[in-house]
Amino acid sequence: MSSIEGNGNSGIAFLVAAGIVFEIIAFACSSPQTAEINIGTRGGTLMKWVHLGEALGAAFVIVASMVDPKRAKPILAGGAVAIASSEMFYRHAKQSGLENPGPVTEQRYT
Repeated sequence: MSSIEGNGNSGIAFLVAAGIVFEIIAFACSSPQTAEINIGTRGGTLMKWVHLGEALGAAFVIVASMVDPKRAKPILAGGAVAIASSEMFYRHAKQSGLENPGPVTEQRYT
């Protein structure tokens, strides 16, 4: 962890970077819980939107690291942790929903 230690602001930069990635993915997707419950209606597009949210989040984090090069390491680390976490959560939600379907809260109209 010593590679991202700084003057006390590095922790804040890490949290802000992680927070923006989670916010952007929430903007692009619903929660993993809702995705799991409604995988029957969302399964075909879920990971597409997760990946688009992750890409947009990564772009913001990269720009932030360029704007604030002194805190680039914690900014990039926070973004990377958030992207990896969201990928794991949504993959788990999809798999769990497919393996254990329960009552859905959405209907698909065609």
